[in-house]
Amino acid sequence: MAGRGPTTFQKRQKEQQRKEKRLNKLARREERRLAGPDAGSKDTDEFDELDRFDADDAGESETDDADVEAGVN
Repeated sequence: MAGRGPTTFQKRQKEQQRKEKRLNKLARREERRLAGPDAGSKDTDEFDELDRFDADDAGESETDDADVEAGVN
């Protein structure tokens, strides 16, 4: 890069890295989109289980808190 100062060169390098990172990210998104929703189903199942667990405890938690404050077991 003849004729450019060191800071300009560093800025250009950073800009190139950002562009490359952005393109890689877009490529990964496209791969996931083409793979479909079944590819990531394992992760969502775990969260669904946790949501169900939280929903089951939601009704009891209010009474449990009141019981704890009142000293009832």
